Amino acid sequence: MGRTVVELFYDVISPYSWLGFEVLCRYQHIWNIDLRFRPAFLGGIMQQTGNKPPAMLPKRAEYLLKDVKRMAKYYQVPIKISGDDFQRIFRTSSLVAMRFITAIDMTKSEYLEPLSREFWIRFWSQHEDISQPENILTVARQAGLSSELSQKALEMISSPTVKDRLKETTDEALKYGAFGMPAVVAHHNGEPHLFFGSDRLELLGSFIGEKWLGPAPSAKL
Repeated sequence: MGRTVVELFYDVISPYSWLGFEVLCRYQHIWNIDLRFRPAFLGGIMQQTGNKPPAMLPKRAEYLLKDVKRMAKYYQVPIKISGDDFQRIFRTSSLVAMRFITAIDMTKSEYLEPLSREFWIRFWSQHEDISQPENILTVARQAGLSSELSQKALEMISSPTVKDRLKETTDEALKYGAFGMPAVVAHHNGEPHLFFGSDRLELLGSFIGEKWLGPAPSAKL
């Protein structure tokens, strides 16, 4: 039996995407899956679907603050969140960061996992900017990219090729039914199946015939 292709559509502005990303990274060598990272633009998905940031509703914002903290502890991901972070998200565009990640995906895809992780760490653990070129280069250096590769990717972000690739990936997520992130698509029995959110990974495992071993399975093996 072949491996199940599992696509993770994500944006580094999304804390829930980070949770899903780390858990799927842990399971990619345990479950019989072919995990594919699909950097996309959350802002485009929200605009196309008419979705609104959940924190715009005050009561939901109160809940999300508690929920992200609980989820971060459960999934063992170092997200540090406070009430001020919602305004910080509203003020920050991830478009340049996601274009940079897309450029790396197109040139040196082996850096996609560590680079994406470093963007989340900078924004969600260190509460630093990820939108300005100098800060993007700092993230790239932390991820182990050479200055030459980083500069090349930075130059690529304004190219039609990178812009089109990010838009195409975002459109793919929309085609599968995404309305937010993370959007996980499992290709099972010849059909794509969408699972929304980082709290649906246990259900994903059950659906594809794999066993859920908790949020940090390496500790249980």
